[in-house]
Amino acid sequence: MTQHDSQSISRRTLLKRSTALALQRVSIPMATSLGLMADAAAQSANDYKALVCIFMYGANDHYNTVIPYDLATHTNYFNIRKGTPVAGTIYDGIAIGRDALTATALSPSLSGGRQMALNPEMTALKSLFDSKRASILMNVGPLIVPTTRQQYDNKSVPLPPKLFSHNDQQAYWQSSFQTEGAATGWGGRAADLIMSNNNRSSLTCVSINGNALFLSGQSAISYQMSATGATTVNAIKGKSLFTSSACATALQTLMTQSSASPMGTAYNAVAKRALDTYDGIVAAIGANPSAALSALFPSAASNTLSAQLKMVARLIEQQAAFGMKRQVFMVGMGGFDLHDFLPAQHPALLQKVSAAMKEFDDAMISMGKDSQVTTFTASDFGRTLASNGDGSDHGWGSHHFVMGGAVAGGQFLGTAPEIGLTHNEQVGSGRLLPSTSVDQLGAELANWFGVSQTDVKTVLPNASHFDLYKLHIFKG
Repeated sequence: MTQHDSQSISRRTLLKRSTALALQRVSIPMATSLGLMADAAAQSANDYKALVCIFMYGANDHYNTVIPYDLATHTNYFNIRKGTPVAGTIYDGIAIGRDALTATALSPSLSGGRQMALNPEMTALKSLFDSKRASILMNVGPLIVPTTRQQYDNKSVPLPPKLFSHNDQQAYWQSSFQTEGAATGWGGRAADLIMSNNNRSSLTCVSINGNALFLSGQSAISYQMSATGATTVNAIKGKSLFTSSACATALQTLMTQSSASPMGTAYNAVAKRALDTYDGIVAAIGANPSAALSALFPSAASNTLSAQLKMVARLIEQQAAFGMKRQVFMVGMGGFDLHDFLPAQHPALLQKVSAAMKEFDDAMISMGKDSQVTTFTASDFGRTLASNGDGSDHGWGSHHFVMGGAVAGGQFLGTAPEIGLTHNEQVGSGRLLPSTSVDQLGAELANWFGVSQTDVKTVLPNASHFDLYKLHIFKG
């Protein structure tokens, strides 16, 4: 057991969690951290706020997302990544030529006259940055304590376990202290503190992209939907099983009635909640989105991320009908593990991320909720600056985006790293040693969401090791 597992789990809690996890088809870890929230107080909320996490599965190549543009650092970047020019493209090896970045160059400059540009496919996100609707988070990644290159080399401080492993680092990003097999995530733990404000607690944490550790709390359980709507048992939905409505009714009774077995009672309670939640969603959002909302997501038919964010927008649009004060959402897309074929596949992925984020921001503005919803990106880790030929390898720190009307937009937040293979801000092949921890990012997001600064250190167990609230993500 870890230091966070100091409290035993009650029989009732174990039943509740194990049943819920079984329904979501995830394994139950031998050691859990459900005692973590024991001493935290519930927070009150009178307004509406939502956090939306966009996860880029496979580890996004941040070097070709937020790209050095000033002549000196672009030259370093280009010389390290160049290779064989790719006919008919802007790529030389996996490097993007400086001329191709003119239209997506960003202002203001960084210290020392450094400039950055977005990938040429990210014109929509550039418009968000220019209009101060979004900012760029520089070199964010999992840390346990502040770490220097010398400490990393000497192993003189604790490091996140199993660095550079996809599954483990996805889990560490989302849990903030455990790798694969973690029981709770920091989004779910933040929701635990504030979900009592919601009339329909089952919609506090909603995933539109399958099971999401980030959304799992001690009390909060991720409700999973698809981009087309809520899912349920077809026989109960259609009120017909073996062509018999009586059989469908009997199935619903079996799934929701009390049982002589405590495990059976807990399972049926979760099933009843899922069925009731489905009915509530259908009643509130209907079978199809409005024409006005659909028009705000023009790429949804071909862009899975846009389609997921469109469903998030439909739920936010009806938050008053659901009686919701606080919600956490998670969406995501894969395909970013580009050891090969980066010039061929990465641009289209970034174009979809960029377009979907702009569409979602437009929808929030249209609803008048843009200052109440904050969206941020995450990924397994960054990539190496060194090239594999036509791809890059597993890294650590990475650049990300944060978006919304409450965000202090048009800024580079955190510390921009040097560009090279030998400086002390990287740990080999240009793998960035994070200068901002996930806990520092999460602390500001959670505090904006309504979690007290005291309880932020419960939601994010490593936060007490860091200097917090220095990113200044939000206005004021």
